[in-house]
This record gives sequence, C-alpha cells and structure tokens, in this order.
Amino acid sequence: MRSWAVGGGVIFDSDLLLMVHNHRRGGRTDWSTPGGVIDDGETVLEGLTREVKEETGLLVEGWSGPLYTVSAEAIDMNWTLRVEVHLAKSYTGEIHIDDPDGIVRAAEWIQRDDIDELLEGQQLWLRQPLMGYLNNDVPEDGEYRYRIHGSTNTDLRVERIEV
Repeated sequence: MRSWAVGGGVIFDSDLLLMVHNHRRGGRTDWSTPGGVIDDGETVLEGLTREVKEETGLLVEGWSGPLYTVSAEAIDMNWTLRVEVHLAKSYTGEIHIDDPDGIVRAAEWIQRDDIDELLEGQQLWLRQPLMGYLNNDVPEDGEYRYRIHGSTNTDLRVERIEV
C-alpha cells in the first residue's frame, strides 16, 4: 500500500483565497489550495512551505493550524493519503509558478464566495473539507475521513466515514 503525507496551505489576501489549477495524469484537472507531497526528512510545515514557494512563488513566513486534516484510503488503487491543512499567517512575494512536477499551471486569487462554484465536481475529499472550513463547519476533531472504491476516474465511489 502506497502512502502519502501531504501539506495544504490556505492563503488569504483580504477576502481572496489563493487557489492553484492542477493538471493530473490522464488529462484530468482540478483546483486546490497550494501544497503537495512532503518529502522524506521534511516536517509537514517545511514541505508545505517548499511546495507553496514552487507552486505560487510566495514565501510563507509562518503557519497556524492544522485547520483540519483529511485521511483517504483508496482500497482498489492500493493507496492512502493523509493531508494536514494549515493557514498562512503572512507571506511575501508575487505569484510566479515554478513547479518542478509540472502539475500546477495557474495560481489565482479567488473571491471566497466563488470557491464553492469553482470546486463543483471536484473530488469530495478536497471540496468538502475546504468548504467546511470556509463555512465554519469542521468536525469537532478536525478530521475528515474518506474511503474510495473503484480504480478509474469514471468508476470512483467516495464515501465519507463518520466516527
């Protein structure tokens, strides 16, 4: 079973939230907050800071959180995912994408009220936790848990696991 540790960053500029447009294998695209896989030897915050710099050009000078966490298990695809999402306290720099993975193709400041529409049709384990946070409706323990069935984008069935 493959396992990934991921850091996600919520970065606000007034009422604008920074979102990145990702181009995945197989031609699928999605929007998310910036962040990515934590490399061996990195803490979540070290990896998150590196990923945000690569994907957006911004240097985050401090984080608070986690705001929430996401655990997902894709049984048929043989992987698990653990995401910690943190809030940027402050940042410097201008938007400039230098993603060595070539996944992030755009970074845009989006009105907070437009995020729900932007995430329409996105993966449940990305959309639901972010919208929960934005709507002040995060589970008491801060954890979102999902089980994913299926092995292709066309046959995925995602269930949220309530504890």
